[in-house]
Amino acid sequence: MEEIILDDIKKNIADNISGLRREFGFTQTELAEKLNYSDKAVSKWERGESVPDIATLKQIALLFDVSMDYLISKDNSNKKLRNISVHKKRNHIIITLLATMLVWLIATVVFVAVTLQGYNIKNTWLAFVYAVPVSSIVLLVFNSVWGKGKYNFAIISVLVWSVLISLYLSFLTFAIYNIWLVFMVGIPGQIIIILWSRLKLKKNY
Repeated sequence: MEEIILDDIKKNIADNISGLRREFGFTQTELAEKLNYSDKAVSKWERGESVPDIATLKQIALLFDVSMDYLISKDNSNKKLRNISVHKKRNHIIITLLATMLVWLIATVVFVAVTLQGYNIKNTWLAFVYAVPVSSIVLLVFNSVWGKGKYNFAIISVLVWSVLISLYLSFLTFAIYNIWLVFMVGIPGQIIIILWSRLKLKKNY
């Protein structure tokens, strides 16, 4: 009897993890990355061949904003979950956009304030240049928390090159130095980012 109950719970966990993952638009690999497991482990969970440990189940529940009881229960309302997930995704996008636009608002305020003080307007446009790497940092933080890890590669690449461009333009504008060699730093930096994106540190069990 106990074995039958355990099998039922294992099947419920498998069905619920699979359903939650699909509702939130994650692939098995993306879910595995968020949990620091391999996609093979996630595949085994969804087939009912194994179950996550208690700590991982709690992590899954927090990730999808459901209770532990939800994960082990049968016949959960997918329609209700779908509505919740849609609202959450929309709110996450809106919050991310608000944070990003706040960066550009600050850059605009700096531009206007400095210009009104009578400083040379040809230098104040750098506020918008530096808004690009700062926006990249904001996007990286929110994408790491709510988004898909595969996008971090592109965001970090934009961050690195926008920082180098900002430094180059700053030196060129204020010091009249053409430090084009600074872009050579970006080459090994980009290689490191590519290698890092290929690094797999997942639990296989």
